[in-house]
Amino acid sequence: MSDRTKEPTTVPVPTGAPVNKADGSAKPKVGNRPPQPMPDLPPPPADAPTPAAGPTVTTTAEVAPSQRPSSRGPRRARLRLTRVDPWSVMKTAFLLSIAFAVVTVVSVAMVWQVLGAAGVWDSINSTVQEAIGGEDVAGFQIQDYLGTSRVLGFTMLVAAIDVILITASATLTAFLYNMAAALLGGVEVTLAEDA
Repeated sequence: MSDRTKEPTTVPVPTGAPVNKADGSAKPKVGNRPPQPMPDLPPPPADAPTPAAGPTVTTTAEVAPSQRPSSRGPRRARLRLTRVDPWSVMKTAFLLSIAFAVVTVVSVAMVWQVLGAAGVWDSINSTVQEAIGGEDVAGFQIQDYLGTSRVLGFTMLVAAIDVILITASATLTAFLYNMAAALLGGVEVTLAEDA
């Protein structure tokens, strides 16, 4: 008999089989034991090489007919105006009425100056003197009754009253619209995209 020492043999262990720590051999699976969960591994570092990509599979998703872009025309949206803020309406109407008052005063002053430069007042004076005659109307001047200062003062008074009336009426209209919209549902507006 020879004194040969037996060399240890290595047995390949299948992946996932539990290993006996004492002798390094694989333990046989006993019964129907569920596999042990794998521990969560940290993500690989950013400079780690990426594994080779396998074959890529491309899939096409079927788009429902309602989600397909319509080539018929622009999209439309129906909206309903159910409430108007009276405070914002009052501020907007006040600013617009002030602008309207300024435009009115400036336009009346310009028209009055153009009429004076065109000689309209002189022709009216001569017409009145010729039509009535006599010494009582010899010194008649229409500018004494319809002077520039009087006309502009009257225009400013009318413009100030317009500012108050326009602001109050716009605010009252906003309140009335809110009450009507609460009962009837408001005004429907259809909006569309530009083609």
